[in-house]
Amino acid sequence: MAKAVIMPKAGITVESCIIGKFMKNVGDTVNVGDVLFTYETDKASFECESTESGEILAFFFEEGDEVPCFTNVVAVGAKGEDYSALAPDGAAEAAAPAAAEEAPAAEEAPKAEAVAETTKTADGSIHISPRAKNLSERAGVDYAYATPTGPNGRIIERDIRKLMEEGVPAAAKAEEAKPAEAAQPAAAAPAPKAENGYEDIKFSGIRKVIAKSMVTSLSTMAQLTNHHSFDATAIQAFRKECKAAGGDVAGITLGDMVLYAVSRTLLNHKDLNANMIGDDTLRRFEHVNLGVAVDTPRGLMVPTIFNADQKSLLEISKEVKSLAEAARSGAISPDLLAGGTFTVSNLGATGVEMFTPVINPPQTGILGVCGITQRVREVNGQMSIYPAMGLSLTYDHRVVDGSPASKFVSELCKNLEKFTLLLAK
Repeated sequence: MAKAVIMPKAGITVESCIIGKFMKNVGDTVNVGDVLFTYETDKASFECESTESGEILAFFFEEGDEVPCFTNVVAVGAKGEDYSALAPDGAAEAAAPAAAEEAPAAEEAPKAEAVAETTKTADGSIHISPRAKNLSERAGVDYAYATPTGPNGRIIERDIRKLMEEGVPAAAKAEEAKPAEAAQPAAAAPAPKAENGYEDIKFSGIRKVIAKSMVTSLSTMAQLTNHHSFDATAIQAFRKECKAAGGDVAGITLGDMVLYAVSRTLLNHKDLNANMIGDDTLRRFEHVNLGVAVDTPRGLMVPTIFNADQKSLLEISKEVKSLAEAARSGAISPDLLAGGTFTVSNLGATGVEMFTPVINPPQTGILGVCGITQRVREVNGQMSIYPAMGLSLTYDHRVVDGSPASKFVSELCKNLEKFTLLLAK
């Protein structure tokens, strides 16, 4: 009896995953533990191992499809076994009996002659499965010329493949030749990169999610950014002491100190340590779950340091490095990429002097950490040069007004300028 391999649930908060790449083909023999395909959430990627042994009978989805957790993805069994009962909703074409694909030519001919009628509904629309449409777009063929063999006159994947092999039916060509009833020509395949001088790159699953999140953030919030700076002399001196001391503390960075100071300062500014629930409810948190923006090969990720306000500077330093490494490797649990109450994005190493970070919904604020620049100020009538580090706070103006937002950053600057006193509290 054929059995299914399902889409795993990658974390408590994950409801669906995107199929990355199939590592096997239909007809391949697999054993328990063999990797069948890769899949990703909006934050991390994983490998799905086979839970069954036998021959791969069907894949119910395509690469790039978003599939709900616990949904059947692959059918495995003995060669020729019926797997139609395993097909999930939306994947009926994959589970159609093999006999349907081997229907006599005599039965297909009438459909080819009536292609214009069978592919369109009364309102002129064409019924086509997502998989079939995706294949037609990738292959550069017009699915309007396909002869539907799916349920209720639906074009399915095998119809597109047949169209690719056999070309446009003769009847359709004849109709196209009539001036008064000229059909739209088949979509032309994209010209080679060398001829056009450009290359089209499809967004990855995580890039799509990032794009959607950024647009949602900017279109649903009244975002405003305040720029401040502080004298970084104290934290630079403390950093030198840590390096000289060696051991674990030698790894403490200026960024770690900023995270520590943020986790303590936020406790006095609860509207920034909060999430918006709907359009009119603010959820304040007793502790600081600090999101830290991390640049990875797959895009921006924001792992969370939970209860950062209760952790020491050394604990925060170790944890943020561990989370960043897991995020970059793609092995981080999705549960560690959610639940943040405030986010810090550090671009200081890139030389940025100020920028406008975008809030990570449903949070109400995000702090951008900038680089250190040498500035001049007057001290006791003398001009003095000092290292100034920039801080850029973006906040949701629906929740926080300009004055309270500025008070938060001002207090944060004072805590960083007197960092050793902050550690003593």
